[in-house]
Amino acid sequence: MWQQKSFENEQQKGILYLVPTPIGNLEDMSFRAVRLLKESDYIAAEDTRNTKKLCNHFEISTPVVSYHEHNKEASGAKLIERLKEGGKIALVSDAGMPTISDPGYELVVAAVNEQLTVVPLPGANAALTALIASGLATQPFYFYGFLPRQKKEKMKELEELSKMMSTLILYESPHRLRETLEQLYAVFGERQISLCRELTKRYEEFIRGTISEVIQWASSDEVRGEFCLIIEGSNKRAEEKNTWWKELSLREHIEHYMTEQGLSSKEAIKQTAKDRNMNKRDVYHAFHIEG
Repeated sequence: MWQQKSFENEQQKGILYLVPTPIGNLEDMSFRAVRLLKESDYIAAEDTRNTKKLCNHFEISTPVVSYHEHNKEASGAKLIERLKEGGKIALVSDAGMPTISDPGYELVVAAVNEQLTVVPLPGANAALTALIASGLATQPFYFYGFLPRQKKEKMKELEELSKMMSTLILYESPHRLRETLEQLYAVFGERQISLCRELTKRYEEFIRGTISEVIQWASSDEVRGEFCLIIEGSNKRAEEKNTWWKELSLREHIEHYMTEQGLSSKEAIKQTAKDRNMNKRDVYHAFHIEG
C-alpha cells in the first residue's frame, strides 16, 4: 500500500501532471492547466506539432518532448528518470483527457510503481461532454472507446456489449461510422442512440433517434468529423422483471396479488391485465366465470 499526498512537499519532488487540453474550443483551457504547463520542466506530447501550436497560443515556452504510442517505452523510461530526479512533467494528448483512448496509461502505471506523484487535472473530455447532452441515461454508463477494426473481433465485442444495461459510449471515425451503425443494429436491435460530432466547435451537432434512423441519416448525409456514439443500454433486466409471472396461470397471477400484496380481486384483476397487456374484461371473465 502507498498513500499519495499530492501536494505535500510539492516543490521538492517530481510530479507527473495529467493535463487535459481542449477538444475543439481553446476557451475550454483552464487557468490552472496553462499555469502548470508553464511551470513544468517538460511537456510530454502525443504530437509535438499540435502541442506547440497550443503552447504558442497561450505563450507557453516549456520544452515539448515526444511521447506517443510508438515510442512510449523508450520515451517513458526517460520521463520516469526525470521524475525520479525531481522534475515536473505535464502529459498532454492531442485533445481531451490523457490516457482516455490516448497515450499515457503505461506512463502513469510506471510512475505509480515508482511511487512518484501523479496529479490529474479536470478538464475537457469528449465522452462525458457527449453523454450529458445525449438525452440518454447518464448513469450508470460504460465507456469503451474505439471498437476493433477487424469484423470478427468487432462483432464479438458488440455481442458482449449488447448485454450491458448501462448507457454505452463509443468513439468512431467518419469513414467507419455507417458500417459500425449497421453492425450495432444487427447485434443490438432497435435502441435509442445519440451521435455527437464536432463537439465544442462551431459546427457541433447531435443526431438523436433510433439506430435505424441514424443509419438512414448516415447513408444520405455527408458524414464528417470524429463521432462519439451514446447508445441506450439493454433493458433485458426490466423485461425479466416485468415477466416474473410468465410461469403462472392467469388465476395464479391474480391470486398472487391478492395473497402477497393484499389487493382486492378487482385491483388484482386490473394489475394482472396490465402486466399481460390483456383486456381487463377478459381477465375478469377468466377468473370469475371460467374459474
